[in-house]
Amino acid sequence: MLKEFKEFALKGNVVDLAIGIIIGAAFSGLINSIVNDIIMPIIGVITGGIDYTNKYIQLAGDPQPTLDAARKAGATIAYGNFLTLLINFLIVAWILFLVVKGMNKMKREKAVAPAPVATPEDVALLREIRDLLAKK
Repeated sequence: MLKEFKEFALKGNVVDLAIGIIIGAAFSGLINSIVNDIIMPIIGVITGGIDYTNKYIQLAGDPQPTLDAARKAGATIAYGNFLTLLINFLIVAWILFLVVKGMNKMKREKAVAPAPVATPEDVALLREIRDLLAKK
């Protein structure tokens, strides 16, 4: 059983998947930083200084001044956090779309048949002579 597991774990697909997961985790951190540190502050300035990461609607309990306190007090809809995660998702989806589009373009370019090679002059001349003889 250990031998079978070793063969499975060392197959190319499993190693590729592991590398993809590690790169994905690093990529996720980068996207979170782009959204939280660059995009959301710009949206905040455009909307008059609103910080969406701490926007919420408290459904139960006494009104609280912060999102963490509201969550502890009862049911709370953290729509600002949802908005931030939605923007994260859209950025990741867009980048993945561009990557897949680029890969598909490279596959199409690779699959294109090579241009036909020009017929050598002596072969073309022999064909012409053959055609003239066939007419007689």
